[in-house]
Amino acid sequence: MNIKNGKELLKRCSEENLTIGEFTLKQEMEESGLSYEEVYGRMVENLRVMEFSTTKGVGEKVISVSGLIGGDAYRMGKYLDKGQSVSGRVMVKAMSYALSCSEVNASMGKIVACPTAGACGILPAVIMTMKEEHEIEEKDLIMGLFASAGVGAIIAQNATISGAEGGCQAECGSAAAMAAAAVVEMMGGTPEMCLNAGAIVFKNTLGLVCDPIAGLVEVPCAKRNAAGAVSAITAADMTLAGVVSRIPFDDTVAAMYSIGKVMPEALRETGIGGLAGTKTGKKLKKEIFGSKNGKSKNKMNDDTFDGEKEEKEEE
Repeated sequence: MNIKNGKELLKRCSEENLTIGEFTLKQEMEESGLSYEEVYGRMVENLRVMEFSTTKGVGEKVISVSGLIGGDAYRMGKYLDKGQSVSGRVMVKAMSYALSCSEVNASMGKIVACPTAGACGILPAVIMTMKEEHEIEEKDLIMGLFASAGVGAIIAQNATISGAEGGCQAECGSAAAMAAAAVVEMMGGTPEMCLNAGAIVFKNTLGLVCDPIAGLVEVPCAKRNAAGAVSAITAADMTLAGVVSRIPFDDTVAAMYSIGKVMPEALRETGIGGLAGTKTGKKLKKEIFGSKNGKSKNKMNDDTFDGEKEEKEEE
């Protein structure tokens, strides 16, 4: 998208009297040379995959290839059915859908990487929860997805969406900011409000490290997806209530990027530091891949994880 930053995005939306979703769709048409129907249709295809990935794990127990995660979305679904949740239907449903996407991803199922596979549960969970709990029509869901794409493009252009480069603040943080903007657009908020919601999310996720157990996108990733979905919804609610971020969106993106650049390598998707470096984290890794000279106890093998730095430290 040929827009430099959030400030310019708001200016263009104002000049052309478009929402962020409408502007993003228009930009995609111009850059790709595709028709409105073709661009819109592709987003509908994404929505269909999201529908599948958010519900599969709720309807049945989906177990990851490694066995590290699985069945939590199903448990959340059963919990929701009891009607006794502390945080209410919207939050519990969003969490269950986010967990489902993560479980489908870890079991080699089909997901939409929005913006990454590691954060694939946040935006779909929020979108599908809005559809069911607020009866949002499909055309509005699609425009919400385009709004999220526009916000994601700004983040990727000015910072990073990669956990290996910026930590989980760059993956789950970006996904939650995109989802928050989508909610605000779907609920009739202005472009300014969409970016306010994204800014609030980033302020609450700055510094979040990427420390996957055994280098796999499972623990703590799945539960961070659930938390990211909740963060998006709460930020959207604050914004729709009239709460304004004192730090503008572009500044929060810049802050996220600067923090990511000074974040230690061990905390950027290497599977070495943070939770991965704990006693339990290392134990789980050995259980999955086996000892260096031994056989794996799982379907996965030692070649799956390139953790030579940690192996040397343990010797």
